[in-house]
Amino acid sequence: MSLRILFGGVRFVLVPRGGGVFPSQQCLRWCRPPQARTQHSAVSEVASHPKLVVPPVPNAVRDRTVGRWLLICSGTVAGAVVLGGITRLTESGLSMVDWHLVREMKPPQTQQEWETEFQKYQQFPEFKILNHDMTLTEFKFIWYMEYSHRMWGRLVGLTYIIPAAYFWRKGYLNRSLKSRVLALCGLICFQGLLGWYMVKSGLEEKTDSHDIPRVSQYRLAAHLGSALVLYCSSLWTGLSLLLPQHKLPETHQLLRLRRFTYGTAGLVFLTAISGAFVAGLDAGLVYNSFPKMGERWIPDDLLAFSPRLKNFFENPTTVQFDHRILGISSVTAITGLYLLSRKIPLPHRTRMAMASLLAVAYLQVGLGISTLLLYVPTPLAATHQSGSLILLSVALWLIHELRRIPK
Repeated sequence: MSLRILFGGVRFVLVPRGGGVFPSQQCLRWCRPPQARTQHSAVSEVASHPKLVVPPVPNAVRDRTVGRWLLICSGTVAGAVVLGGITRLTESGLSMVDWHLVREMKPPQTQQEWETEFQKYQQFPEFKILNHDMTLTEFKFIWYMEYSHRMWGRLVGLTYIIPAAYFWRKGYLNRSLKSRVLALCGLICFQGLLGWYMVKSGLEEKTDSHDIPRVSQYRLAAHLGSALVLYCSSLWTGLSLLLPQHKLPETHQLLRLRRFTYGTAGLVFLTAISGAFVAGLDAGLVYNSFPKMGERWIPDDLLAFSPRLKNFFENPTTVQFDHRILGISSVTAITGLYLLSRKIPLPHRTRMAMASLLAVAYLQVGLGISTLLLYVPTPLAATHQSGSLILLSVALWLIHELRRIPK
């Protein structure tokens, strides 16, 4: 016999013990109602798991996010290359005669500050030799051109570094991506230092030279080359994360096409670097005729410097001649590559890349010839420089389409 009593939400049960008489010997037990037990168990379960486990981000979402970020980064680098080309064409690169990471981010505001900045510029060779009659208004234009290029460079750095830190912390980057992202961020810092090293070469007094002040063509080529490496690395990694690979049959013809594509892309890259020597020496203003250089196919002053190797890097005639040969060789190689691809069954996207490469190559040659014949007008020359970047991008896309799937 037992007696159940409900008091304050707790059920008490009186149970006789050991067969004794109920009034004299009894045991008092208590228990909670089922609802109370359920609430108690729920609270205990939550208390035993103080931290909620967040499910990991799916690999497809992670790769798509990081891939899009890297494509945006490569776009900002392309903008810096184009803006840097315009800065060179407008001869604005030597207008800012010092370099500060943070302090120079604020441009001059008052008339007095502009006068001070102009006086600093007047102490250097470019003003003394080339721009001695420049007004303050003209100086403001070239100063803002260089200022825009430098601020864009800082934007490129922030576009890389801040998202990289976020993705690293959130676990979006595997071991391979971490190494690549670290290398890209390191290259960004190197690129900024190399840019100032290049500018310094144009600010130095050269008492043994009667040439107009300009930056070293060697440093200009190095600055452009490192920018192109940064751009191509970012673009390649972004494409690898976003575009699925084709399962192409490893035939002899495909292997031959793949090797030919590698060589053609290298030729396009070399042509772009040779363009930096053309810009650095103003070699586009030497022989403004095509296909001949003046009245001859091979000009008389092609190897005028001694030693002869010096002509390929410091003689404007030789530099322009080399750029012509490399450009014609590039478009010839791309044409041969296209004809070879017609004999091989390829996916639709790969054929699109091949056709795009051919179209951009002929457009780029047309822009180059027009720029030469019209004595290097700034808008046309800037378009030609941008075209080299587009051509390199399409070549990289084609390589990506033809790459071998790792086993």
